[in-house]
Amino acid sequence: MAKKGKVVGSIEARFGASRLPGKVLKEIMGVPMLALMLERVKRAKGLDDIVIATSENPKDDALEQLARKIGVKCFRGSEDDVLKRVCDAVKFVEGDHIVELWGDTPLIDPKIIDDAVTFYMNNDLDCVGTCLDKTFPWGMSLLVFPYKILAEIEALSKDPVDRENVSNHIYEHPEKYKTGHLPCPADIRRPEIRLTVDEIHDFELVTKIFEALYPDNPWFDTRDILNFIDGHPQLLEINKDVKQKKYRV
Repeated sequence: MAKKGKVVGSIEARFGASRLPGKVLKEIMGVPMLALMLERVKRAKGLDDIVIATSENPKDDALEQLARKIGVKCFRGSEDDVLKRVCDAVKFVEGDHIVELWGDTPLIDPKIIDDAVTFYMNNDLDCVGTCLDKTFPWGMSLLVFPYKILAEIEALSKDPVDRENVSNHIYEHPEKYKTGHLPCPADIRRPEIRLTVDEIHDFELVTKIFEALYPDNPWFDTRDILNFIDGHPQLLEINKDVKQKKYRV
């Protein structure tokens, strides 16, 4: 039986970032990176609501102002306890299911969001991901899971890694939760391509992609991105040395 309930896209974003502070507000074509991401997320038909989960740090006032300007909800909570922040944010908008998104993935594809939500809602799974089996380009990253499970973890887990990484506990405990992967279409199975923004070189690559594709087609998708990169392979030299941060040794 298909799941029912309100599906909320929760975007974790804050001004502070260890490797590239202020990245979510850095401008591409004169527009904050987070605003460009929100344009894309708002096109996902599988989301009933969107909330930016940011912190109470005064530096994040600008994110709240951006959310208000764009017309999406914003919740402010703990800067360091991201698990509680997201849990409270989804409770604030009365969500039943969470699509966990990150403010450093501005190229997220709304079609992939929709496919993941459909796969999750129609299967007997506690969590569906696109970033756990290393098939999608890194940056087409999301996880879908019930609010009920997150609230349970928030109440029970004291693990600092869990508190910093919202869904960590779910996929690290397969004996408790059934996790599945959204099947990745063969023509976009390019896990070696890095489209997330952690460092300045990542931002430079993402900027070039937006500048090349957005003016003619603001709704360019993953295939458009990969076709552009394949036609300009030198672009991959820009961020080839950036390493993804790991939370467990």
